[in-house]
Amino acid sequence: VQLQASGGGLVQAGGSLRVSCATSGLDLNFGFGWFRQAPGKAREWVSCIDANGDKTRYADSVKARFTISRDNAKNTVYLQMNSLKPEDTAVYFCAADWLPYGVNCHDISDPYHFWGQGTLVTVSS
Repeated sequence: VQLQASGGGLVQAGGSLRVSCATSGLDLNFGFGWFRQAPGKAREWVSCIDANGDKTRYADSVKARFTISRDNAKNTVYLQMNSLKPEDTAVYFCAADWLPYGVNCHDISDPYHFWGQGTLVTVSS
């Protein structure tokens, strides 16, 4: 099982960026989460999506600005980030967890068994 996050970079406040998580070795019964860790801070949950792609959840800090999605044909999960703020600066990690269809995705890190290496997003003011 591999998760490969990409798409990070430097963007000005108010701008947009899309990070991707390419997966391999997973079947469709997986939910995905995005987490982030800012310098000197603990890792925090950002968003997640269920196995169907029907149910999504967002942290209050990113709600209405970020959108998580998945393309099962491409084995890829995305996080579209709009209206970025300097406080969004962090390393973004994707994670995967076995999840039956219809079960809501997890907003904590413990259930996630597989993790990608992270991609750095820097938002300048």
